[in-house]
Amino acid sequence: MRLQIRPNRFCRGFFVLSAAFFLSCADTSFSQEAFVIGSLKVFPGQAVSEFLEVAAKEGIGTSIPVTVIHGAKKGKTLALVAGVHGFEYPPILALYRLKAMIDPKDLAGTLILVHIANLPSFQRRTIYYGPSDWKNLNRVFPGDPAGTLSQRIAHVLIEEVVKKCDCLIDLHCGDGNEALIPYSYWMISGQKKMDDLTRTMTLAFGIRHIIIDETRSKDLKDSKYLGNTAVLLGKPAITTESGFLGRTDEESIRRNIDGIMGVMRLFQMIEGQPDVVADPVWIDRYEVIYSQTDGLFYPQAEMGHYVAKGQKVGYVTDFLGQVKEEARAPFGGILLYIINTPPTSKGEPLFEVGRVKEEN
Repeated sequence: MRLQIRPNRFCRGFFVLSAAFFLSCADTSFSQEAFVIGSLKVFPGQAVSEFLEVAAKEGIGTSIPVTVIHGAKKGKTLALVAGVHGFEYPPILALYRLKAMIDPKDLAGTLILVHIANLPSFQRRTIYYGPSDWKNLNRVFPGDPAGTLSQRIAHVLIEEVVKKCDCLIDLHCGDGNEALIPYSYWMISGQKKMDDLTRTMTLAFGIRHIIIDETRSKDLKDSKYLGNTAVLLGKPAITTESGFLGRTDEESIRRNIDGIMGVMRLFQMIEGQPDVVADPVWIDRYEVIYSQTDGLFYPQAEMGHYVAKGQKVGYVTDFLGQVKEEARAPFGGILLYIINTPPTSKGEPLFEVGRVKEEN
């Protein structure tokens, strides 16, 4: 099915501004020659799917399924990465659907679709962690070519995807245990042009709740997160969240597709203009509350609910049913996500609360 372009609501002032941001992001990756990534060699007007290989160490290796859609017309290279956490299904399904929607003959620029970044986790249905090394892939960037499997996956993603794109969207959702509302992270780099562009990307993606994230490390050796690593390497990137509790609901999948298309329109990769968020809810502070105990978590609130400072959000019991801790909100705000399955382990999240920014 070929992508159908439709007109969207748009603010002229925003368009002029975003066009300037677009031009500020150097277009260096497109040529009339083949686009090369791993063993793939894709010519203009072609779409090719293959695997990026992650070298085996002590008999343990993996591969990363990717599609490159190399447009017939000059333009940006946009990387779309799903499945960094293998139990986060809507972004994964969105990219497979998007693959069938885009005709490379109508595309300006290049799309890199990383369908499932963490294939071992996807295959084993693990939450957060890789099954071979029990590491969280989204905490080990920029990776290590001689490290554990998760670290080697991270290294391949940086070398073959991040370094070969102009801009990137790291697509996430609530993991199999997380009841999560849709939101995005706008990561602040401290560089005005970069921050202006990533803000514009976030608004073009179209999710209303946006975290203003000033907490990310500025040390590339300890960048931890895929999106943050991309930003530190000079690649404008945003992180999005759409989906919850390991579900595959159509609304969450569609929100991912619509958001990607909005960013593609922003970068003039397809015709039309992005339908930007008209009334964003900015989150200027957020905090994840972690369990201090192994046991069972009993939530006392729901995702998207507003809680007051000190409000009891849930409690944890041990495996004999004795209450061991109460989880309370550190400040007033909205529950961005809350664990909705009983198992919990010491050091794992229970909920995340975000403070809504007051009007200036």
